[in-house]
Amino acid sequence: MPEVAPAGARRLPSLRLTPVARASLLIAALFAIDKPLDILRQILIGRQFGVGPELDAFNAANNLPDLLRALITGGALALALIPVLSEVLQRQGRPALWTLFSRVANLAFGVTAALAALVAVFAEPIVGAEWGIAPGFSPEGRRLVVELMRLNLAAMFLFSVSGLLTSGLQANQHFFLPALAPIVYDLGQIAGALVLAPAAGHTFAGLQLPGFGLGVHGLVYGVILGAALHAAVQLPGLARFGFRWSPAFSLRDAGLRQVLALMGPRLVTIGAFQLMFVFQDNLASRLEAGAVTALTYGWLIMQFPETLIGTALGTALLPTLSDQFARGDSAGFTQSVERALRVLLALTLPAAALLAVSVAPLVSAAFAFDQAGTALVALATRGFLIGLVGHAWLEILARAFFARLEARPPLAARLANSLIFFGLGLVFLRPLGVFGITLASSLGFTLEAAVLFLLLQRACPEIRRSWSTLPRTVAGSILGAALAYAAMAWLPMAILPSTLVGLVVGGATTLAFVLPEIRELRRL
Repeated sequence: MPEVAPAGARRLPSLRLTPVARASLLIAALFAIDKPLDILRQILIGRQFGVGPELDAFNAANNLPDLLRALITGGALALALIPVLSEVLQRQGRPALWTLFSRVANLAFGVTAALAALVAVFAEPIVGAEWGIAPGFSPEGRRLVVELMRLNLAAMFLFSVSGLLTSGLQANQHFFLPALAPIVYDLGQIAGALVLAPAAGHTFAGLQLPGFGLGVHGLVYGVILGAALHAAVQLPGLARFGFRWSPAFSLRDAGLRQVLALMGPRLVTIGAFQLMFVFQDNLASRLEAGAVTALTYGWLIMQFPETLIGTALGTALLPTLSDQFARGDSAGFTQSVERALRVLLALTLPAAALLAVSVAPLVSAAFAFDQAGTALVALATRGFLIGLVGHAWLEILARAFFARLEARPPLAARLANSLIFFGLGLVFLRPLGVFGITLASSLGFTLEAAVLFLLLQRACPEIRRSWSTLPRTVAGSILGAALAYAAMAWLPMAILPSTLVGLVVGGATTLAFVLPEIRELRRL
């Protein structure tokens, strides 16, 4: 007989989490390991190379390979493939899922190889053209970018494999290995920074590491090693779900055509996103040395809270949204999106405010840049932080449309973003320098999120309360940032300890304002 609670007894609240909440926390936990490793990697690289031309060349050389990877098997294919795979799994079973997966993979590998060959052949004009990657660099700098870019194509091909593995596993509601992959990717890059790049090996706890003396080229070999690990760590997941590769390829396959139909607009969407980085570095190459690196580090710091909060929740939510739409559960779909947007607003706005007031001492302590380099990175970071809420909302809004098998609204919003960024970037470049580039980026992404939200509201009129938390969150963010700044200015201790104390005090203050949304996270 089940035990019956006495009349009038208070029932303790349930602590059970929904599958999305559990997956979000798992992904966030692994991202919480990955992001400090990512920061450590950047600290090692920054301390070794500084804010200067060599690191500018390395960062600029990553842009085009990253663009092609994202187009072929990164975000473009993942968001188009996962909803279709989820639908095939539900209606036809896992063998049909892996057959479609193989056909998509076969096509993707062929396209990747062809594009890599073209980039290798035409690398010099791609880098040096007036609207190329780095026309403002010196001739020596452009030659270095060409060398590094050609090396980077090997990592691009490995990532084309790994991106497909991630999509296949997430379609099977498996998130652990795809979230673990970025961690081993960082470990590969750290090996490049610690062992391959330096001429003299570092010493840790009495252990002398070798130094191969490859310089900035060693960083690229670290990227290649990391990409190989990123793919290898996900292979056991395929065996668990009974993967069988099929050499078949046919454009007549209905599932493949559906993926390509969804992927077409998404290709343009992701392409526009990646081209923004190319355009960004094109502009920065015309500024002082170190501008490209400052933008890279500013974006990295902004992405720390965005990944832990927005990407984790969006990644976990996409399969659920796809399933809800496939089952016709419009009420559940709307409720999931609305709750996710409120949670993201309540978490990212305070994070942006607290980081904005504390970024300079944190950058100085972590990277040991000189005063000018620290100021440049802090300025770029603050500009990017203006768009943090927009970036996080896009993680949910874009996935909501792809779960509904609608690719055109995200495309329209991204094109509007690109036009705003290109126009404002040119206008702001000379008067505002690096900050002008980041401000143009933030305004563009915020506009993109607003457009997608309005379009989704037209499709799902029940989404009404997503902004209800805004006044309370703004008040908590302002108060928390003010207390953090006061602690930094007035506490009688060194700047780094006072900054950390300020962040704890400010964070605790804002937490009190957004507790209802944090509680809501476990109901997603």
